[in-house]
Amino acid sequence: MSVQHPAGRGPLAGRPARGPRGSAAEAPDSPAGGGDPVGVRHPRPARTGPRPAATGIAVIGAGAAGLTLVDALTAPGRLPAPPVVLIEATPGPLRPPPRTWCFWQEGAGRYDAAVGAAWQRLRLHDTAGRAVERDIAPLRYKMVRSDDFEALVSRRLAARPGVRRLAADVDAAAGLPGGGAEVRATAADGSPVTVRARWVYDSRPPDPLPAGRTGLLQHFRGWFVRTDRPRFETGTVELMDFRTRRPAHGLSFGYVLPTGPCTALVEYTEFSRRLLDDAAYEEALGHYCREVLRLGGFTVRARETGVIPMTDAPFVRRAGPAVFRIGTAGGATRPSTGYTFATIQRQSLALARAVRAGRSPVPPRPHPARARAMDAVLLRALDSGRIDGPEFFVRLFRRVPPGRLLRFLDGRSTLAEELAIGARVPVLPMLHCAAELPLLPRRTPPGPRIPTRPRHGIPEGPEGPEGSGVPAGPTGPEGPEDCQTPEVPAPQEEL
Repeated sequence: MSVQHPAGRGPLAGRPARGPRGSAAEAPDSPAGGGDPVGVRHPRPARTGPRPAATGIAVIGAGAAGLTLVDALTAPGRLPAPPVVLIEATPGPLRPPPRTWCFWQEGAGRYDAAVGAAWQRLRLHDTAGRAVERDIAPLRYKMVRSDDFEALVSRRLAARPGVRRLAADVDAAAGLPGGGAEVRATAADGSPVTVRARWVYDSRPPDPLPAGRTGLLQHFRGWFVRTDRPRFETGTVELMDFRTRRPAHGLSFGYVLPTGPCTALVEYTEFSRRLLDDAAYEEALGHYCREVLRLGGFTVRARETGVIPMTDAPFVRRAGPAVFRIGTAGGATRPSTGYTFATIQRQSLALARAVRAGRSPVPPRPHPARARAMDAVLLRALDSGRIDGPEFFVRLFRRVPPGRLLRFLDGRSTLAEELAIGARVPVLPMLHCAAELPLLPRRTPPGPRIPTRPRHGIPEGPEGPEGSGVPAGPTGPEGPEDCQTPEVPAPQEEL
């Protein structure tokens, strides 16, 4: 049985080194005890009688969730790796532009070779300008750009014969009467393509979003800037700077990721119900850079814009008997923060171990029930205005040890730690919100579909050198000689 896809349609158009194999290749044999191998085929005349389900796996989407899962499923190990077909969108609106992910981690990680910068200190500013700075050692706050991550994982997958990559836009994924599932897609040339697999993992954002009781949006505009003179502290991330202009509803803050003394990603972020227009984002970000950060002369090398739903809506992980949702589509994004990358890594590794060991193929819950319940209360408190958002976050950051707070934000804190953190928050307003939540109706968010993306957003244009969409490094041809990038962990060997 052959694997077919349009020749030359790689996962990243114009970058052959990252593309899939362009020619048809024989699918690997299935593991012992299975049926047919994974099949990718253009439609043929219908056969009579039931068709057995294939034994392999199809993964829809080549973002953080899809690539991480395929990498984990096919990594060398003592357990047999299943054959996998990775279906990624054709070049166009369904394929996300480059974006950036951040997370905190202790020690070396599996994807350290893709880490572009890392920091050990986080800082918040309250509305009056008072700073709270914390050292998070032994943790480090790491930044990964999607192009670097995709290149790293693509090199790994290219050396694994059980992986096939297919460029096609998925129309539907559904179970088959005899077991397994079928994915129907359209290739770049308009021809239909069918993929049959034992299990399908779908990372496409849900459309529409599920119904929830609270529906805030985390929306932001970012500039990759280069200043005329050194302006940034390379060892410290400005995590939430509340010296921004406050909106009528919700809260706003600045966010700064310094990649050198003269270069940084600077964002203006809001937690509110409605998006802004382009002019409002640009004005707010310009005010923050000029009047708050006082950057002086600077140039904008690239822009990014992102929207993340902040909702207590339940995200279903199982869409059918053999179809599952992963990543943001499966609830991996933490509702109260927008962070996703670290959860995807944990969920993918646990799922891959279970599948390769012959256990349940259902993705594990991305966040504990207690964490989801606390997120629901916090979102309601912010949306209703019963708590002051800037004061709440600064108070937590000031009064809770950083290791404990980051475990809490990661959904890995203990009950005792959560009770200790609860004693540091406004108790009566939070209890009021917790009591009324069961009485509130769940509503589907109105308006057009929201392009959900893990934090951060997406560079909007090739304003960087050679049309790269990202700024040049601080030692590039236009950078001051005294600009140095923060220390990045040495690349680690593949597991």
